[in-house]
Amino acid sequence: MTSVACMQPGQLEIRQVARPVRDGAEVKVRIRRVGICGTDYHIFEGRHPFLAYPRVMGHELAAEVIEAGPGSAFAAGDHVIVNPYIACGACRACTRGKPNCCTAIAVLGVHRDGGMCEEICLPERNLVPSEGLSLDACATVEFLAIGAHAVRRGAIGPADRVLVTGAGPIGLGVAIFARLAGADVSILDLDQGRLTEACAIAGGCRPILAGAGADAEINRITAGDGFDAVFDATGNLRSIEAGFARVAHGGRYVLVSVVTETVSFSDPEFHKREMSLIGSRNATSEDFRTVIAALKAGHVPLERIITHRTDLDSVAADLPRWARHKDGLIKAMVTLD
Repeated sequence: MTSVACMQPGQLEIRQVARPVRDGAEVKVRIRRVGICGTDYHIFEGRHPFLAYPRVMGHELAAEVIEAGPGSAFAAGDHVIVNPYIACGACRACTRGKPNCCTAIAVLGVHRDGGMCEEICLPERNLVPSEGLSLDACATVEFLAIGAHAVRRGAIGPADRVLVTGAGPIGLGVAIFARLAGADVSILDLDQGRLTEACAIAGGCRPILAGAGADAEINRITAGDGFDAVFDATGNLRSIEAGFARVAHGGRYVLVSVVTETVSFSDPEFHKREMSLIGSRNATSEDFRTVIAALKAGHVPLERIITHRTDLDSVAADLPRWARHKDGLIKAMVTLD
């Protein structure tokens, strides 16, 4: 079968490899859609902290069941959403309902080979019924669930004034679910076009253009108090460190993005605010259910989110180009039919 691997930073290779063989505890699926994530661009660029090369990327996956074992809840032909977080089920995090941060987690496309290929075998617990969603919608559930999880970690409600820093797909997911929670949401980004589109997609968000006037605008919006919750989805160290000063006294700072560097902040300022600093990693089945419900209710305009398409034979040329030139790009989708 055809598989696309990142052999080393800057090098993608289309390979022919053996089709996977299912063991008794797995379900064999045919990949039908692969969303290209910021993580995939970081892997291609050599900027991901948890990865060894070569690696088959792809963790935003919609699939079709090929073969399942006796007694399985799935049958051949079923469309499924893939939960790409392979957890051990036995560590402290797993036994306390947090498999998203399992101590031995293996994320598809990061710690182990992912779905940028024709077929893959997975534990049944990592498959989620499509509930009638389109294949395109199924492939967006995982990245939207990261935003939904971050909003849940931040305990966002209708009284909250929220700042989302970074208008890429993850920041967009945070903004969508913060708005659905009833919060007043502003989005900060340095790209005016991306900022305008993200605010329109999330519905009713306030744009703040990053740059020299951003903090003055933040002070104007919040009357100098800052935001009840700030989310960073930039993957940029300077942005993360700047965000501490934008949190209101008694507020929360949720770090959704990951950087390889050490994050520094002023301890007196942190304590003065009695700020809560919260990490948000991956998502759980609860967040997947939240996203599925929002998609079924029509709260997520997929036609505006999926902006670019390619196929398995072309992605090795298209992904490097999109990594360099993101004008108009929100979500690229690899289609396998």
